[in-house]
Amino acid sequence: MMRKAILFTLLFGSLISVSFAQDSSAYELQRNKINVMLAERSTRFGQYDESLNARTGIFGFQTKRDIKNSNEILRQIAINDNNIFTELKVLLDYKDLQFQQVKSNVDNSQLRIDSYKKTIRDLQVKNDELLEYNQKISKSTNYLQLLLALFVVISAVLFFILYRKNKLMKSKEPQSGIKVL
Repeated sequence: MMRKAILFTLLFGSLISVSFAQDSSAYELQRNKINVMLAERSTRFGQYDESLNARTGIFGFQTKRDIKNSNEILRQIAINDNNIFTELKVLLDYKDLQFQQVKSNVDNSQLRIDSYKKTIRDLQVKNDELLEYNQKISKSTNYLQLLLALFVVISAVLFFILYRKNKLMKSKEPQSGIKVL
């Protein structure tokens, strides 16, 4: 039973670590994607600054086309910002998921630790009971050995007394009958 529990724990832990590794790689991919989008945003801001300084009109004024071009770049920056916010939301969801997994792992580990502590406590109590029982049996075995030894000694003494008494009685018996030589 204990082997099955340990095997189950190891299998469950390996599955969690595999899923955690997958989530971690997805998190890294998401971070890289956001970093690329931020770099693209910085590039577009550079283009926007250039478009604001672009003056293709007569006497160095901005034309309607220059302003439209600047507005289009600004619109693309706003769209890119919205995409960045969306991807950041996904990234935060990954982070929350990782946090929940870590919390779940901590709770699971704490439950296992508490179960191990309870099992150890139960085994210690059982071990103390068995040691106490072993001592009682040892004492009763010592008493039985003492009684057996006492019985053997008393039996030997009684046998010796009966033997002597029987021998004494045979020697006092009158001899009857004829002796043939």
